[in-house]
Amino acid sequence: MPDIDIVLVSPLYEGNVGFAARVMKNFGFIRLVLIDPCPLGVEARVRAAHAEDVLDSAEVCTIEDVFSRSNIVVATTGSVSKSVCTPMRMPFFTPKELREHIKTLDGRISILFGRENWGLSNEEVKRSDIICTIPTSEEYPILNLSHAAGIVCYELSNLPRPEYALASPFEMGHLYRHVDRFLDEVGHPEFKRENTMTMIRRVLGRSNLTIREASTLHGLLRRTEWHIDPALLGRNRENGSDDSSKDDETHT
Repeated sequence: MPDIDIVLVSPLYEGNVGFAARVMKNFGFIRLVLIDPCPLGVEARVRAAHAEDVLDSAEVCTIEDVFSRSNIVVATTGSVSKSVCTPMRMPFFTPKELREHIKTLDGRISILFGRENWGLSNEEVKRSDIICTIPTSEEYPILNLSHAAGIVCYELSNLPRPEYALASPFEMGHLYRHVDRFLDEVGHPEFKRENTMTMIRRVLGRSNLTIREASTLHGLLRRTEWHIDPALLGRNRENGSDDSSKDDETHT
């Protein structure tokens, strides 16, 4: 199974952190990550019960650390987009659908759970690769933080062994930056840029690209850029960045 981090972003109540550690251990998860957590004391340890080891080994880091090292970042949210024209929280998956999406992958997957009072920020959601939401009753749709973590952990428990490795966070970041430059080359309207890049992140984020696939997309973008401006080919060769020979698929 992939390495799954349960990431609590700025949790407000230590009891919820303890309960989250407990429910993680119930379903075999031990990698708890805390971003800007509240002080943890006796209540957190009492609520963790026999999962104090999960609590004690929890990593405290920044949200930037999470995004920089994760192959896939999943944002959990109770608020989803109503239209595909607003891509920030669309498309979205249920936890069961998320399981099918990641079950054969080999990589680090971070699942973000937001603050108890207002969840994840728009920026945190926008930067994530996949959106996950838990179907709830319209009469009372708000879940406790630890309950939400428990549902997700239940659905993702006992995943099979992975089949292939994902492109690394560095490689995916390099690809996104290349796409952004490519939009400049083709004169993409600036006022559409943010939404376009969000949709590209959603598409590529749920595509589970391998290293080879990411490299091939680079090759396709480069060849298109060379046709737009042949001078780019010479500059790339001078800089030693013409690795088109690695992109076999671009010759077909």
